[in-house]
Amino acid sequence: MLEKLEKLILLYDFYGPLLTDRQKQAIELYYEADLGLSEVARQMGITRQGVYDLLKRTENTLEEYELKLRLVAKFQEERERIQRVYRMLCQADDGSQPWIREAIQVLAEVLEIDNRAEGSEEGGI
Repeated sequence: MLEKLEKLILLYDFYGPLLTDRQKQAIELYYEADLGLSEVARQMGITRQGVYDLLKRTENTLEEYELKLRLVAKFQEERERIQRVYRMLCQADDGSQPWIREAIQVLAEVLEIDNRAEGSEEGGI
């Protein structure tokens, strides 16, 4: 369930601007504000079933965008490559090459890793 939610959030981050205002509102109320179907229905002025159908159609639309454009897949592939380089540099860092430490810091920023503490260069990756 959590994996599905994470995927939906990524899809929304990439393709949200392509959705209608109504689709965005439903996704934001249900997933971001964590409201139930009935609460979303009240706020949007539609039935609970209407919210459910709208959410399913919107999720399908996001999936279709990804099938055609592959922006999320490309993003994840690039992130994995950057993580691989980060791990290699962490292993190679013996302190004798200052540029390695600088490269590790830049990659940590790109990957949003806090590697300030000694020994935490792997950052859970």
